[in-house]
Amino acid sequence: MKPYSSDLREKIVSAIEKGDSSVRKVAARFTVSENCVERWMLQKRTEGHVVSRKQDGSVSPVMAHQDQLMAIFEQQPDATLAAYCELLFDQTGLWVSQSTMCRTFQRLHLPRKKNTAR
Repeated sequence: MKPYSSDLREKIVSAIEKGDSSVRKVAARFTVSENCVERWMLQKRTEGHVVSRKQDGSVSPVMAHQDQLMAIFEQQPDATLAAYCELLFDQTGLWVSQSTMCRTFQRLHLPRKKNTAR
């Protein structure tokens, strides 16, 4: 979910600061939660602004071992996801599920097609 715009945040905070309405009424008028309004008020008091903070997603722990995973894939391109999970665990001590391994292959654009000629 994207953060609310800074313009909307400023309008909400200024409406509260004017003393026109309560937090509940302002939240209802702008269709945001009361918690958002209270958080933005606190941020305005402590930081002096209501600019949204950077939203970081988490990085998959498998990506830290990307080089080893690529080497495993090159050595055994027709292995199953379960086999890749076991091989990665044997080499790095990191255990991941088959679904995590599948998403990692998708991120790395590695083919999952089996070669029946081998």
